Amino acid sequence: MMEFRNQSYSSDFILLGLFSSSQTSLVFFSLLCIIFVMTITENTLMILLIHMNLRLHTPMYFLLSHLSFMDIFHISNIVPRMVVDFLSGNRTISFTACGFQIFLSLTLLGGECLLLAAMSYDRYVAICHPLRYPILMNEYVSSLMAAGSWLVGIINSTIHTTYALHFPFCGSRSIDHFFCEVPAMLKLSCVDTSHYEQGIYISGIIFLIIPFSMIFASYVQVLLSVLQMKSSEARRKSFSTCSFHMIAVLMYYGPFIFTYMRPKSYHTPGQDKFLAIFYTIFTPTLNPVIYSFRNKDVLAAMKSMLENNFLPKR
Repeated sequence: MMEFRNQSYSSDFILLGLFSSSQTSLVFFSLLCIIFVMTITENTLMILLIHMNLRLHTPMYFLLSHLSFMDIFHISNIVPRMVVDFLSGNRTISFTACGFQIFLSLTLLGGECLLLAAMSYDRYVAICHPLRYPILMNEYVSSLMAAGSWLVGIINSTIHTTYALHFPFCGSRSIDHFFCEVPAMLKLSCVDTSHYEQGIYISGIIFLIIPFSMIFASYVQVLLSVLQMKSSEARRKSFSTCSFHMIAVLMYYGPFIFTYMRPKSYHTPGQDKFLAIFYTIFTPTLNPVIYSFRNKDVLAAMKSMLENNFLPKR
């Protein structure tokens, strides 16, 4: 068994990917490249705006800048390899590269779950307790939240990556997915992984169920406060903002929970790939639009940056 396990550590995997060689796949591949460029551009612009504009030096935008960093790292961890594999026709990925992809993916997914909960708390305090906001959400608290999201995500990822790669893999080493993800990897194992799956459920409760419940509860409180506003225009804008935020949260947590909180026997490759697209590709693209570019402060900062750097001065 030890000899086989050592051999499994030195063997490569094969990522079957998201695309075939058909003409239709070429269209989807082109769309994926466009989405990747858009995501990197949007999130980089968001980070630059927050860094350069003093009006955006607030706890909310500080947390948003970390969200943008996570989204850039996450989509860059997956899409470039998909592009290279599709263009080269070589779908092989080394054991080390697969392990690194799992580690980075779990770090960013877990960290973003906690960060989204921190952002919802920020909005809850800002709307429901505006007078106490400078005390409850100051620079120190927001820095602690951001650092905690990264640190806890890294610790959780280290544990799961180590355990997931510890199992011996038998027979086919073809991963029916477009990146190395733990549920897809477990299907290749030739030993009982039920005890480890229980650990995944515990992590799912900590990183998915609890943060999602906190976000849902905070937005319920925000909506109750919005209903008490006298201005119909203010109510309409607040409802619109909350609705878009909840759509983004559901698009991220929904597929994520469905993927990681199900037993291994209930997973199908096509379903797992479809669900993973939401929290690995779509969400990083939509986050800057939903959380930032619809905000008048961000639009004003963007206009100021364009006028100062690109438009001719009179």
